[in-house]
Amino acid sequence: MSTTTVHPARRLLRDLDVAAFLEQYDCDRYTATVLGNRFDYLVEHMSARLLTGAFSPVLRDFYDLACTIAGPPELAYPVPAASNGIVLMAGTTIDAVPNMVAEYGLERLRPGDVLIANDPYRTGNHNNALVFTRPVFRDGAIVAFVTLNAHQLDMGGTVPGGFSARKQNVFENGLVLSPRLLVREGVNVPETWGLIFDNVRMAEILYPDMKTVCSSLELGEQLVHESIERYGLGAFHGAMRYATDVAAEQMALGLAELPDGDWEAEHGVDADGIDDTESYPVHVAIRKRGDRIEVDFSGTHRQARTSINATVWEVKTAIGVALKYAFAPRGRFNSGLVRNIDLVIPEGTVVSALPPDGAVFLYFEQSQVILATVLMALEQALGERAIAGDRAGTNLHTAFGAWPDGRPWVSAMQCGGEIGPFGANRHGDADTQCMSYLANGVAPSIEAIEKDSPVVMLRHEPVADTAGAGFHRGGNAMLRDTLWLTDAAHSIIELRHKSVTGFGVNGAGSGVNGGVWVYPPVDGEPVIPTTGRDSFGGTEAWAGVIDPETNAPSKTGEYVYPFANANVSTRSTVLRYITNGAGGWGDPLEREPDRVRVDVRDEYVTIEGAARLYGVVVTGDPHEDPEGVAVDEAATDALRAQLKQERAA
Repeated sequence: MSTTTVHPARRLLRDLDVAAFLEQYDCDRYTATVLGNRFDYLVEHMSARLLTGAFSPVLRDFYDLACTIAGPPELAYPVPAASNGIVLMAGTTIDAVPNMVAEYGLERLRPGDVLIANDPYRTGNHNNALVFTRPVFRDGAIVAFVTLNAHQLDMGGTVPGGFSARKQNVFENGLVLSPRLLVREGVNVPETWGLIFDNVRMAEILYPDMKTVCSSLELGEQLVHESIERYGLGAFHGAMRYATDVAAEQMALGLAELPDGDWEAEHGVDADGIDDTESYPVHVAIRKRGDRIEVDFSGTHRQARTSINATVWEVKTAIGVALKYAFAPRGRFNSGLVRNIDLVIPEGTVVSALPPDGAVFLYFEQSQVILATVLMALEQALGERAIAGDRAGTNLHTAFGAWPDGRPWVSAMQCGGEIGPFGANRHGDADTQCMSYLANGVAPSIEAIEKDSPVVMLRHEPVADTAGAGFHRGGNAMLRDTLWLTDAAHSIIELRHKSVTGFGVNGAGSGVNGGVWVYPPVDGEPVIPTTGRDSFGGTEAWAGVIDPETNAPSKTGEYVYPFANANVSTRSTVLRYITNGAGGWGDPLEREPDRVRVDVRDEYVTIEGAARLYGVVVTGDPHEDPEGVAVDEAATDALRAQLKQERAA
């Protein structure tokens, strides 16, 4: 249901004259803009310092981090800028810093301190995401906080690397750090460092990474002082408020264009790590009035029995990202974007879990569900601005074992389906080489993967005919084959296969779901697979909806529960991940035939798929003569007319 309401005219920031702007922000508009750019530079420079000095592949190659700058408590900790890292980590950091400072005690902080915490219920994310924040003092007062939220390769717990859907309480997650000092006045606090390294694996990687984090925070403090010295403290704080006010105004204006109304949707995770008898739907009711929007999670499933839960901090971030995509796509994510959002979140659900049994580790799975459910609820209201679903499931893979000399190794987020497609929108086709709407990580280089782990990357490529067909095509599912050179235990995160995740919008098709397979060695030698429907014979399916005869993915096959076995492999096993495909935008029968031809040439779409999905008759051989592929225009016109007639019948 929706109605149109006439809202009173507002005074926009751009309408402020010179005097009014100066009075409100303690600087002129030009200075505020320059400082806004310096905030962006500051967080990216901090990020670059860590990336260039990191030892862990999770940081160095995957960019699993976020940097922010925040104002002081008297300004309510405004966050004007976040780095282009993992958006979920940046979003939760907005609340993590004031939570940490309030618990530790503002009055106890001193120049040169670094505060650290990793408790999901205090700071969001999971135990492996350590939040490091450094207060910046000037003339005896705190003027800012520079913060790094950085994923550490291991923080103890029952599983190396931490990624498992089988953990059933907080005690299995690993070391929990309440807010405490890591550095006191520039000197390491031995008790904190000792506590951490008495409980973690791979200290030889974590220690230099944490030292580099501290160095990055020192750089951030230096850049804050440089800005204040040049422009003044009043202008510095005024620019913080201006940057967040701009974001809030953009969101308010976008929301005001949407007719008032109420919309609902439900979406969820298919299974936890105990059995496949229970799914975990997230229910969202959206109420929009004027320039404010309420998102109500009443009716959402109780908290899960395993660590697939999330907290309210992830909810807030996921909603902010979803609405930013729809209503305020320009500019960085900052704290102003969520100013016009009201939340109703009952306690003890999969998106508001409580300890000790409501374990949180795989928070990103629920976060993606939240974002998708919001977009699904708003699809009709948004019209052409609707956004298709991405591949949704993160498909993270962790493996661990021992080198021939007995040294342990861990491969985290390198060899699974971590990189996959976005959904399409009104602006064009979607990309295939992304993480998710909530993350800006990148695919680690093959050279880095093979250096760090006993693995050979055999294949990493898109799968034809897996994207949601539309006037704008969704991103294709990504296939990754890896050959393992030692025995290995695998932790796979495959929670979203029963139902479609990459939903289409505005009459478009949905993406095809993927899965996980292993090719056991034969007589000790690896089986190097091909691609195509006939390549799954002789495999063992570990996850997905699978055709029982061919072992290939199928919409109508049998569900293979991803935690039904120990997920171990012997030397020379090949592991195959196929992500879910993403949804399209708009009517596929309206897509220009030449764009379909190009997709066939580039092997995103097969010749058969061009006819079936788009009603386009393509001739030629994309393998032998890609540039010779052509469209039969007369046959295309006839086929599209037939398909439209069948659709209307």
